[in-house]
Amino acid sequence: MGNRSAELVTHLFCIPLETVASRQTLTENPSNSNSCMKILQLCKKFPYPLKDGESIAVTSLGKSLHQLGCQMSLLAMNTKKHYFHLQELPSEADHYQEIAAVEVDNSLKFSEAFLNLFSKDSYHISRFWSPSFAARLKRMLQQQSYDVVQLETLYLAPYIPIIRQHSDAIIAMRAHNVEHEIWKRIADNTRFWPKKWYLQHLTEKLRQFEQQQLQQYDLLIAITERDERIFKKMGYRNESVVVPIGLDSDEYLTDYSSYQRKPSIGFIGSLDWMPNQEGLIWFLEKVWPDLQRKHPDLQFHIAGRNTPEWLQRLRRKHVTVHGEVPNAADFINNHSIMVVPLLSGSGMRAKIVEGMMLGRVVVTTAVGLEGIDARNGEEVIIANEPAEFKTSIDRCLKNWRRLEHIGRKGQEFAVHHYDSLEIARHLLKAYASLTVEAL
Repeated sequence: MGNRSAELVTHLFCIPLETVASRQTLTENPSNSNSCMKILQLCKKFPYPLKDGESIAVTSLGKSLHQLGCQMSLLAMNTKKHYFHLQELPSEADHYQEIAAVEVDNSLKFSEAFLNLFSKDSYHISRFWSPSFAARLKRMLQQQSYDVVQLETLYLAPYIPIIRQHSDAIIAMRAHNVEHEIWKRIADNTRFWPKKWYLQHLTEKLRQFEQQQLQQYDLLIAITERDERIFKKMGYRNESVVVPIGLDSDEYLTDYSSYQRKPSIGFIGSLDWMPNQEGLIWFLEKVWPDLQRKHPDLQFHIAGRNTPEWLQRLRRKHVTVHGEVPNAADFINNHSIMVVPLLSGSGMRAKIVEGMMLGRVVVTTAVGLEGIDARNGEEVIIANEPAEFKTSIDRCLKNWRRLEHIGRKGQEFAVHHYDSLEIARHLLKAYASLTVEAL
């Protein structure tokens, strides 16, 4: 990298990372952001509104990097499934110096999915290849010198050759999940044989692509230590760092008054994400009926964007489907118990951290809690089988004082371990170390 690396090292240390005390200190000195690292975030969907874990993860880290003095730019796909009208962009998105969105139609097409059966390419990945997005990326790289291009998820990996050709920036892959692991777990939980075979076929091609790409990154940013170990076992040999999802704790106002009311259960998450649908069906079929019989007045509230038709048509006593809600934090705060019944998935669930940050009692599976080192019965409740879920929730309903105690302990844990500013500082140190090694 030559002179470029020396210049970058100067940028990196324009704010002494160890001496940054608080968000207040940073916001009182906005000039800090004028001369530091230039980071381009690439996203497979536009990270607003903040209704799902990926959008929250992208935005919270971007804001914190900006607060630490980085110049942030965003290039995102604006897909039909998650289309966002840019005129609705909130003022808090001003941490980006530049925002570019490219309309991409990556919707599932039967003909393409069928033809892909006879191809070596991963259909999961090929859906995110866009000549328009590639052209916009090339133009941005030619117009601006970035120090880091941060790819948010594996689905941006096909654009690495363009970055290498037009930039000498560090290429960092932020792996939100071990992608093929999600689909393997879904396939394992599928009973209908033709669908199971098809999912296994897609999963294997995705695994091969994920493994082939590993050596293309200068830095692998794993969300959890477990994911980092898996990537190394798959053959990753370059630099890596564990950077969990963080949240701005100042933005999460706890409301413990819900513990003085009759408890209710809430579920919130992206309802077009297959693991969420799978877990919700499991809970509704295997857990909720017995709970409702034992507690006839108990209410279950479901919220999330892109609610599928089958769920919109659901008619069950004391089950309310809200669809997309205006404010996720308000919804979470309204219900003292938050269930996250995940049977598949990978990485780390931002919604669990949100629930804990808001002082809710989170009841989830071991899969749901992966990457979050909270203790069962202390800051969170783990239940893997239907009987465990029913028993755990039943105990909560019979002991309201214990409910609030777990909620408060969870809130303290989340603030201490998952504050986004501390997490962003850790990532910047990794970028600095990588750049010094390149000199």
